[in-house]
Amino acid sequence: MMKHADNPEERPQTLFRGKFLELVKEGRWEYVRRVNANGAVMVIAVTEEGELLLVEEYRFPLHARTIGLPAGLSGDGGEESTLESARRELEEETGYSASFWTYLFTGPSSPGLTTEMVSFYLADGLRQVAEGGGVDNEDITVHRIPLSLVHDWLMDQTGQGKVVDPKIFMGLYFLFHRFDGSDREEG
Repeated sequence: MMKHADNPEERPQTLFRGKFLELVKEGRWEYVRRVNANGAVMVIAVTEEGELLLVEEYRFPLHARTIGLPAGLSGDGGEESTLESARRELEEETGYSASFWTYLFTGPSSPGLTTEMVSFYLADGLRQVAEGGGVDNEDITVHRIPLSLVHDWLMDQTGQGKVVDPKIFMGLYFLFHRFDGSDREEG
């Protein structure tokens, strides 16, 4: 952890605070903090048919359609655990719920840019319970891609001008290097 200097110019200073983000200057560094959320979640979910659930949506910072794992903020709608957030996001975005959840790990989303931490979960025993597509103004397309075709499909999407979130590949790593399930929870 970086120590704060005695020099007032090196202490964290808020440059701007919006509804969801705060721009901070600390010494020569500028970075972003989430406000009104306690982190983010990302879900690796594979159907019984062996299809990875991916979501596509337009992302304004990139001005492009992006492909990623189901994900979202944790605690932005009130107090909830990261597991509760993962359950909610999976259902809102994809229309699926899971019978079993395995916590994988928590790490920074972009350590040179933001303080945001992302908690990753593996969802098993999927069943479709709704249409999905997101909430409010989200316009999410759900893709069910057979695991054997994921890499080629993602490369094809890139060729079509879509942006692929590289955290998908981290999710695939966890799928193919399964843990013993000791952290697995029902429901």
